[in-house]
Parts: sequence; C-alpha cells; structure tokens
Amino acid sequence: MQDHGGNIGLAMAEFGGDASDWIDLSTGINANAYPVGQVSAAAWARLPERESLLGLERRAQRAYGTTLDVVAVAGAQAAIQLVPRLQPAGQAAVLTPTYNEHAATLRSAGWEVREAATLAALEGHAVAVVVNPNNPDGRFYAPDALAALADKVGILIVDESFVDPEPHLSVTTCSRGLPDNVVVLRSFGKFYGLAGLRLGFVLATPALAGRFRDMVGPWPVSGMAIEVAARALSDAGWTRQTQAQLQRDTVRMDGLAQDAGWNLVGGTPLFRTYATPDGVVAQRQLAAHRIWTRIFPYSETWIRLGLPAHENDWARLTAALQRG
Repeated sequence: MQDHGGNIGLAMAEFGGDASDWIDLSTGINANAYPVGQVSAAAWARLPERESLLGLERRAQRAYGTTLDVVAVAGAQAAIQLVPRLQPAGQAAVLTPTYNEHAATLRSAGWEVREAATLAALEGHAVAVVVNPNNPDGRFYAPDALAALADKVGILIVDESFVDPEPHLSVTTCSRGLPDNVVVLRSFGKFYGLAGLRLGFVLATPALAGRFRDMVGPWPVSGMAIEVAARALSDAGWTRQTQAQLQRDTVRMDGLAQDAGWNLVGGTPLFRTYATPDGVVAQRQLAAHRIWTRIFPYSETWIRLGLPAHENDWARLTAALQRG
C-alpha cells in the first residue's frame, strides 16, 4: 500500500484522542468546502441519467475553459488507475518526487517505469507523467513547455489535481494548442473540499477521451456527485472568492513557518512544504498538539501542511509552532 495523507487513524493510534480532537493538515484538500446544500431525492434513488452526466461534463468544460472533451471519473485516482490500459505495457517515465500512485500503478500493470528529475529525461518514453503543479514541492512548468514535451513522447499525462487555485498554469492554456497525445487529469474534490464525492475529470482529444469513456462504463460517478458538482462548477463567484482566500492563507502559513525557523520548499495555495531540521521530529511535535501533517520517505527534513479551516484551527497551529 502506498503512503498517503489523510491517515488520521494512524495518528490517533499512536498519539491518542478521537477524530474530533484532531486538526488534519496532512492532505491538500481545501478545508473550507463548497456548501453542498440540498440534494434531490432522485440523485439518491435513481441511476444517473446519461444527459445529466453529459451536462456535468459540459459544465466542467466551461469551468476549465477548454475545448477538449471531458470525461467524468470517480476521482483523479480512478483516471490514474486507467492510464496503464491506454496501450500495451512498455517504458514509462514519471517526473519525481511526486504523488506516488502514478509510478506504482504503472508498475503494477507491467510497465517499466523510470523516475526522472527533468522534463528532458521524460523524452522518448511511451508514457510520460508530469504533476503540474507538483505535489509535494509545488514545482511547475509553463504550459508551452509541456506542449513541447508532448511532441517527444508517446502519451503525455499531465496531472493537474492542484491547479484550480492557479488556472493559468493549466496546460490547456498553451498558446500554440495542444498535441493530440496529451491527457489532462483534474480533481474536483481538492479545490472544492469535497473529496468524499470521489469525482474528477479527464480532458483529452476525442480519440483518447473515447478510450477513457469506454473504460469507465455507463455510470462512472454517482447522482449526488453530478448534482453537487454541476452546481459548484457553475458558481464562479465562489471560485473567485476561494482562490483569493487561499492566496491570503498561504502568505499567513508561510509567515508562521518562517517564525518557527522552517524554510519554504514550495507548494500551492492548497498546501505548503517546508524544510525543517528534522521532519519526523516536527511532525511528532505537532502531533502532540493533535495536529496531523505529512512527511516523506525520500526526505529527512520535509514536512507538508494543508491550510487550516477556521480561526480556532489557526490559533491552535500558531500556539503549537511557538511551543515546539
């Protein structure tokens, strides 16, 4: 099993308390979720209608400002699981360090996977994967640079799970247009704070989009997800307000980390990653205050924090960092 954030059960098992005692900052999920509101009885009781699903995909297309075809899937992770099935197993490359499911899923399907440190090292592979902006260090590449890379690989997978707060980074904004071999993965749950809906989207040209559509089957997402997401994707006011608030909160978080003696590695407006004297020690110190964070097996110093939801949570984090 791959290591992930959100494993609050492990924190409770080691440090005690119950879920209500903890502030979970171990993921990059927006802690101030979109207000779901009422969900119709039909969304619960009926199989999703085809036209409702297509309507959601059209709304996603408009919200993301793209002319690419859009395919709804049960979270970006579901799309990651399907990528190895796009063509027979061969040689793939993943820009690392990054979200560990990309390489793991390809390997489990029989692909030979190279972990690459630069865009140039991805060239020549049948499948190349770039997370942009990257998790956990926030590294990003200009859309035109990614489009140029696509000309030198078989299929380019661009995971944009964290791009919503900074839409100008999306490869879909490429000035010269995208080659036909680019597949874009988008997460709904992270920015909208509704990870439990299990919803994401694949953006691609018709041929590749059709292959994903064939693989996901007739009811890829729930009626509840369709109804809630269609509402959220149409709420441009909430999107603008949330983007601005997240930008303010990252400045606040960086200030707290600086005061604690941590150095910014990078991040996005949904999470921040810092270099500390010792990542394990830093995580345990915060856990003693019932604040859970994320550390990484490939770095002894990095720690990643999502952004707190409320002033009480900010106050608890501030106090915990000051006490050490």
